[in-house]
Amino acid sequence: MSDREFGGADDLTLPKATIQKIISEILGPSPLTFAKDARDLLIDCSVEFITLISSEANEIAEKEAKKTIATEHIDRALRELGFPEYVPEVLAVAGEHKEQLKVSEWYADRWAEPV
Repeated sequence: MSDREFGGADDLTLPKATIQKIISEILGPSPLTFAKDARDLLIDCSVEFITLISSEANEIAEKEAKKTIATEHIDRALRELGFPEYVPEVLAVAGEHKEQLKVSEWYADRWAEPV
């Protein structure tokens, strides 16, 4: 997929504040700082990586005649693109997210019931 299919590379970005928070959590109470241009480069690389994985996952889903990209498509995309070491962590986070959704839905259902 080309950048044109996503509306151009300039349209794709990640929130700087979110990336800065992640960087700060990783660095912890270290005296090191992260330069703004390094943060911007990290954002650009992250967007490119996400685009690469989602594009590959989309192709996999299309070959299977699926209209929705599922976790297994991301799993296969990571493996096929040479990132198999990321798969266990991605699947673990996906599982945690699924469990959080179940809890959220349970609470939403409880509040929706008439008293």
